[in-house]
Amino acid sequence: MKDFSEFLNSHCHGHLVGIGGVSMSPLAEVLVGCGLSISGSDIAESERTSHLRGLGINIYIGHDGNNISEDTDFVVRTAAAHDDNPEIVRARELGIPVYERTQAWGAIMKGYENALCIAGTHGKTTTTSMCTHILMAAEKDPTVMIGGTLPLLKASHRVGKGNTIIMESCEYYNSFLSFYPTVAVILNIEEDHLDFFKDLDDIKRSFRSFAMHVPENGYVVANYDDANTMDALEGIGRRIVTFGRSPKADVYAKNVVRIGSVTTFDIMYGGKCIESVRIHVPGEHNLMNALAAAAACLCLGIKPTAVKYGLSGFSGAGRRFEFKGKFNGADVYDDYAHHPGELKALLDAVENLGYKRTVVVFQPHTYSRTKALFDDFVRQLRRPDLVYLAEIFAAREKNVLGISSADLAAKIEGAKFFPTFAEIERDLAENARPGDLILTVGAGNVYRIGEELLEE
Repeated sequence: MKDFSEFLNSHCHGHLVGIGGVSMSPLAEVLVGCGLSISGSDIAESERTSHLRGLGINIYIGHDGNNISEDTDFVVRTAAAHDDNPEIVRARELGIPVYERTQAWGAIMKGYENALCIAGTHGKTTTTSMCTHILMAAEKDPTVMIGGTLPLLKASHRVGKGNTIIMESCEYYNSFLSFYPTVAVILNIEEDHLDFFKDLDDIKRSFRSFAMHVPENGYVVANYDDANTMDALEGIGRRIVTFGRSPKADVYAKNVVRIGSVTTFDIMYGGKCIESVRIHVPGEHNLMNALAAAAACLCLGIKPTAVKYGLSGFSGAGRRFEFKGKFNGADVYDDYAHHPGELKALLDAVENLGYKRTVVVFQPHTYSRTKALFDDFVRQLRRPDLVYLAEIFAAREKNVLGISSADLAAKIEGAKFFPTFAEIERDLAENARPGDLILTVGAGNVYRIGEELLEE
């Protein structure tokens, strides 16, 4: 099969299956900008499909083999389009090559002078968003792909005309190994996605391979304080710029002051203060994310003043400690945390915000993760004052492990398990009171509980 880069700037015809998706719709825009003829399909109309039609892209609603014409040169599919999708079946009958979206993005990335890829078990979306704010403050007009909505963009992506692309980069199924970063950021490495990876060592090997995609004149930005990250990169033969709280890191924070959700600190680089910064998102983890973003952008030659103003303008990404409203005098927030490490970072951050009670509504994400990290989930979920547990969000899995959120509740004193959202909402409505912080937490659809509560 051809390398996807051979199709770029060739005026050939490509078809995108799932063209309305968060990473597929900007891909379509970029491909049209390269001079290609693009068509696509999706299961429903959306703002994205309407926008793409305005660019002259022919879009079919519904997946049908007849959507693939014989003059189609290639097909790109979203992760949700499996081999039994009728358009994928038809493409293969016609001998048309089928690519994953990460392969297409990786090929496009080669055409940018600067390709900034942010990876790690936690913090990818926030750090990618921070980098976007900094590059926008520096007027670099970047192309951006983020795993969550960024208020600055009013979207999860941006198609720019500058020479820089910023990509959130996921390790699951080794997806990020299709990318070609000139600056690769590794925020942290922990056990996760154990339905694909064998163990922690297997995960570390994957991140090492990702870092090896950086050319010899590029940079790997690494968390000095994370032992797994530094172990994975040992002897890698690439320029490494470290960040962390330790003064031994290349980029670190000094004179840190926290007041509520605001943190001010000096960015130290090369032993000198290059700028004083204020961020408006709480927690130690967000301070580390800001240091990572600063280090990455310094590697791109961005001036410290742009780092300062970019970070100060960032107030969070969608579903990352996102304020939703007030109910019965309680503040309702939503967060995407779905790993014990993320839960810890979130709970550490809110402990110092002055609330009378922390109420967590948690929806575990996937049976395999819940089973593999069960004890770690229990340890963190014992911390809030009140815990509600929704049933596990299956995502891509079937429950062959026979596990339930009820198993977690049985190990957590005072925890309440309800099989339906409606039951959780009723109990929450009866118990919420002024001074509470209500957190809906998880990577599934748990955010609906807070939204429905507020609608009442």
